[in-house]
Amino acid sequence: MQNRWLKKEKKYSFSSQVINVLIWGCLILMALFILMPTLFMFTASFMPASDILKMPYRWIPKDFYWKNYWQGIKGNDGSFIYIRNIFNSLIVAIVVSISTVILSALAGFGLAKYSFKGRSLVFMMIMGTMMIPFEAIMIPLYLVATKLRLQDSYPGLILPFLVNAFGIFLMRQFFITFPDEILDAARIDGASEFMIFRTIILPNSIPAIATLAILTFKAQWDNLLWPLLVVQSEEMKTIPLYIIKFMAEKHTDEGAMMAVAAIASIPILVVFFKLSKYFLSGAALYSSRKG
Repeated sequence: MQNRWLKKEKKYSFSSQVINVLIWGCLILMALFILMPTLFMFTASFMPASDILKMPYRWIPKDFYWKNYWQGIKGNDGSFIYIRNIFNSLIVAIVVSISTVILSALAGFGLAKYSFKGRSLVFMMIMGTMMIPFEAIMIPLYLVATKLRLQDSYPGLILPFLVNAFGIFLMRQFFITFPDEILDAARIDGASEFMIFRTIILPNSIPAIATLAILTFKAQWDNLLWPLLVVQSEEMKTIPLYIIKFMAEKHTDEGAMMAVAAIASIPILVVFFKLSKYFLSGAALYSSRKG
């Protein structure tokens, strides 16, 4: 009987190991498939256009062709406007990310932890705005920006995106899981509502804040449609507008285009890798609270 039990245990252990190997193999293949375009972009940025079009494709460049990056930074006219455009995108993305996190946290905390008449109605109205595509409000928003003379300026790029419904929804859902006993204990100790929010809520909401900051930064970094409407001068253009212009002028130089795209990808990759550790901590914290 004991030998039969040992055989079953070994058989089960072997089958579980095979399943784990298959799962890890599928995950590795999926990761390589997802990362392949990014890897192609960075490797092609170090190649001349003639090498990029060769088949089979050489994934490791024979020589690092730095001229692509120099051409992308200085631009076709040699004005180095790309540096100014990067600065514009950084300003817009950072300011919008900070304002979205702060305002979404305030609104989400109020909707999650305070009972007042019409709270559910207010929340449903905020969520209803998510159903309206940006293209539907784009023209009215542009007319408002024109009346306020916000074209071709940082306020014109920033003000329409200071807060969004998704950020409020995300922070509210996170704050709902926050224990009310901690807040009640702080009130008994004499802490004001603002002190509770600043010293208790925000420090314990880093996972949700990091998630919202990453998503908001990426959305603004990749934003093309609104800057295309509100910006006219070359000095106020953002990264997506520069890339479109550069591709139109250098449509035969694939290496330079890949270099421009690679430079534009670096800030968002830095932000992601700096804050990505909070995803796991946030998932563990949510699981522990749910349990």
